[in-house]
Amino acid sequence: MTAVANSTFTAAQFNTFVRDNLNETAPAKATAASQFPVSTGVNAITMRSPSAARVDTSQSTTSATYTDLTTPGPSISVATGPTALVFFTADMSNNTDNALSKCSVAVSGASSVAASDQWMLSTDGMTAGNLNRAGQMHTFVGLTPGTNTFTMKYAAGSNTASFRYRELSVFPL
Repeated sequence: MTAVANSTFTAAQFNTFVRDNLNETAPAKATAASQFPVSTGVNAITMRSPSAARVDTSQSTTSATYTDLTTPGPSISVATGPTALVFFTADMSNNTDNALSKCSVAVSGASSVAASDQWMLSTDGMTAGNLNRAGQMHTFVGLTPGTNTFTMKYAAGSNTASFRYRELSVFPL
């Protein structure tokens, strides 16, 4: 529609060309607090919500490969596009001096990505039994869009690694 000076702008024209266009803006698409817009294609957006989970329980493993602890996780299932920013942190210790404790994140659901040392969070060189809090961020790219589940996994470089106050935050893009 082209506006013409001194012409009448009807309610139907206003609704079609003004109201309906405003309903396509990012703020109009938000359906809940804390959402943010993500482009899903040319002239297309969807709203995403960050999620967080925490497990406080102190638990241990002797596994040299990434595994669940007795209380798995934390774990978050969320709708993503091809990318997600994942933040994770934990208190970690080992029962032996200078022994490695490590955690990572695996993805399941629409995508399948194993936990990896490429984005691990680790402590090494500590005195036996001393807790060390550390955090890590990893950008997962190449995910299959859909519902993806992000789960923290744990391993010991040697001996017994312990973990507590395990936190995971996912920003789906």
